[in-house]
Amino acid sequence: MITYADFEAVDIRVGRITRAEPFPEARKPAIRLWVDFGPGIGEKRSSAQITAHYSPEGLVGRQVLAVVNFPPRQIGPVLSEVLVLGVPDAAGEVVLIGPGHDVPLGGKLF
Repeated sequence: MITYADFEAVDIRVGRITRAEPFPEARKPAIRLWVDFGPGIGEKRSSAQITAHYSPEGLVGRQVLAVVNFPPRQIGPVLSEVLVLGVPDAAGEVVLIGPGHDVPLGGKLF
């Protein structure tokens, strides 16, 4: 069990994917993402293993939720600055999490 304060410490924000490219250097199939979180946070990079359901060109413009306060992590040649969130489908492949309606960038999950 965690406290509500523990939950609040995880900073989950909404951002919009502005750019997406294949990431062939990754050990597992992945896509490089650039996500805009609006004023205050700005644009951050990430790598996501989401190739089963998504193509780079289909991701641009999509709103997603991401943890923005983890330390950056080096993934091959990519410095991943945020963790884009998803849940597994029945086959264990990642399905991205995002708002059901367009919302302002940078909004914090609560």
